[in-house]
Amino acid sequence: MLITHDTRCALDTVVDLVNTAPDDDTPDGLANLAALLDFVRKHDMSDVGTLSELDLSAVRRIRGRFAAVFAAPDARTAASLINELVAAAGTTPRLTNHDGYDWHVHYFAPGASVADHLAADCGMALAFFVVAGEEERLRRCEAPDCRHAFVDLSRNRSRRYCDSRTCGNRLHVAAYRARRKEAAG
Repeated sequence: MLITHDTRCALDTVVDLVNTAPDDDTPDGLANLAALLDFVRKHDMSDVGTLSELDLSAVRRIRGRFAAVFAAPDARTAASLINELVAAAGTTPRLTNHDGYDWHVHYFAPGASVADHLAADCGMALAFFVVAGEEERLRRCEAPDCRHAFVDLSRNRSRRYCDSRTCGNRLHVAAYRARRKEAAG
C-alpha cells in the first residue's frame, strides 16, 4: 500500500490525537487550550486560526469518534464511522503546496475549524486503509496496561505493540522472568 507523505502525517496525527485521551493511569493530553496549541504546533497543522475553548471541546469530541474507528470490529463499522466524520467536516478536497511541501491534497475547507481539519484530513487517511482492505492495521496495543492506538505499517502485519521498545520489551522481559521463576521452582 502506497502511503504518501501527507497521508503519513495525517496517520501520525490521528494516532497521537487518540492517544491523548485520558485513562486510569494517564491524564487528558488535551487538558487545556495550551495543550491543544502544542498539539497543533507539534503536528505542523496549517490553516489553523486562533483557537478557543470551543475548538478544544470539538477536538475532544472527534477524538472519541476516532477512537471508535480504532475499536471498530469490522470494515463496515469503520467505514460508517469515517463517513460520518468526513461528512460532518464538510470536506473540500483541494491541491496545495505550502511550507516547503510539494503538491498534496487537503481535504478540509479553507478556514475550517481545527476539529473539521482533523476530521477531514485524518478521516480520509483512515478511509484509504478501509478502501485498501487494510483496516486491520488500525490497532490498539496488546499490552494489557497500555491500549494506545497505532497503525501497523509492518510488511507482514505483525506489529502487536504501540512501541516495541517499551510495551513489547516490558512484556517480553516479564514473560522471561516468569519462565525462569517457574523453571527454578
